Amino acid sequence: MLNFIKTHICTINLFRNILIFLLVVSRCTIHLDPSELHKHAVELDTKGLNFRITNDLSEFAGNKFIEKEANQFLHQWNLAGLTMSIVKDGKLVYAHGFGYADVQAKQQVTPGNLFRIASVSKLITAVAIMKLVEKKAISLDSKVFGPKAILKDPVFNNVVDKRLYNITVRHLLAHAGGWSLTYGDPAFNSLVVLEKTGDTGAATMDSYCRFVASRRLHFEPGTRSSYSNMGYMFLGKVISAVSGKSYEDFVVNDVLKPVGITDMHIGRSYLSDRRFNEVKYYEAEASPMIPSFDGSGTLVPKPYGGNPIELLSSAGGWIASSMELAKLMAMIDGFRSFPDMIPQNLIDQMVENKNFRGPLGWKVVKDNGDWIRTGSMAGTSAIMKRQSNGFSWVVIINSSSWKGPRLPAYVNYMMGKIEKSVKNWPKQDLFKFVPKAI
Repeated sequence: MLNFIKTHICTINLFRNILIFLLVVSRCTIHLDPSELHKHAVELDTKGLNFRITNDLSEFAGNKFIEKEANQFLHQWNLAGLTMSIVKDGKLVYAHGFGYADVQAKQQVTPGNLFRIASVSKLITAVAIMKLVEKKAISLDSKVFGPKAILKDPVFNNVVDKRLYNITVRHLLAHAGGWSLTYGDPAFNSLVVLEKTGDTGAATMDSYCRFVASRRLHFEPGTRSSYSNMGYMFLGKVISAVSGKSYEDFVVNDVLKPVGITDMHIGRSYLSDRRFNEVKYYEAEASPMIPSFDGSGTLVPKPYGGNPIELLSSAGGWIASSMELAKLMAMIDGFRSFPDMIPQNLIDQMVENKNFRGPLGWKVVKDNGDWIRTGSMAGTSAIMKRQSNGFSWVVIINSSSWKGPRLPAYVNYMMGKIEKSVKNWPKQDLFKFVPKAI
C-alpha cells in the first residue's frame, strides 16, 4: 500500500511539473512540437529572464509612441521584426518585441526570442578574457602564438612571418594583431582559406592556424588598428586553451550563468538547427544565393549556409535576447546602480581609447562617455549602447537591409527620438520580475 501511495504521489508531482513547464512556455508565446520539446527540455532554464518577461509587461503610456516608431522603422526598411530592451539607472524598465519572429507562421517577436547578434559577440568574448585576467590565468600582454605562448600548436613552430610571435591578447582584442582587410575578410571568406591551405570540406580553426602561419602580416602588431574578425576567432581558441574547456562551455558556465544569464548560445548555420525560441532571418529582397561555406559548391541563402556561424563563434556566432544582452551591458557599464561582474580597473581597460590599446570588445568609445557595440551579417543587425546618462539600450533585428552595416546608425536615431519623447518611464525593474505562482 505504501509503495502504491509513493507511486501515486510521484505521478502527481510529475504531471504538476509538466503542467508548470507548459504554462511557462506558453506564457512566452513559444510553441514547441513534440520533437522540439524532447530535444530542448533538458537545456531550458524556465526561471530565466527569457521565460519570465512578456510584451504586456511593458505596456505603459509611452509605449504607444515607441510602438509607432518601431513599426514605422520596420516598414521603412522592409524588415521582419526587432527586439528592444531599455535600461535606465540599472533597471530594465522596458522589453518588447515588434514585427515577426517568423513571417510565414505570423509568429510575433517576444522579449524572450533569441537573435543572432553578429559582432556584438566580440563583447562577450572580451568579457570572458577579462574574467581570465581577473583570475590571473593570463594577462592582456600574454603572447598568443608560438612554442612559448598560449597557442602551442605545432604549426606555429615555424611561421613565415616571425612578427606573429609578437601578437598579444590585447592586440587581438584591440584589432591590432597585424591583419588588415586589404584582401578581404578571411573570417567571411572561409572558401579562400580552404584554397590557400589546401584543406577540403568546411574550414576549421586548424585551417585558420595554417593560414596565418603561412602568410605575412600586413603591419607590425600594436602599431595600428584594423578591424579583424579573425583575431577574435583566435581569442576563442585562447579561451579554450587557457580554461581547458571549449570556448562556449567556458563562457556559458563560468561567465554567464553565474550572473544569471542562462539563455545565450553559439548559434547554428542552418535553419534546421535553429533553437526553438530563435527567430528566423531574412535577407533584403532580390539577394542572390551564394556558395555554401562547406565547400560543396551548393548555392544557399546567405543567412543559412553562407556563413559558418559555429566557426565564427567568438567573433560573431552568439545568439541572445535583447534582455540578456542588456543585463550583460549593465554588469560591465561601470555604473554603481547595478553590480558589475568584473573589477573597475578591467572595465576601464576595455574602454581605453589611446595608442591602439583599446577599446576592447566595444566598437566605439566616445569622449562623452557613450560606449557602442554593433553587429551585422546576413539576416541580422544589432546595436547596444551604454550612455553616460544612465539610459542604455539594446536593439536587434532579424533582417538584412541594403543599408547593411549602416543600419545601426538609423536605429540610434530612432532610439534618440524615443529617449527625448518619453518623459516618464515605468518604475519597474524587469530584471527582478517574477511571475506570480499559478
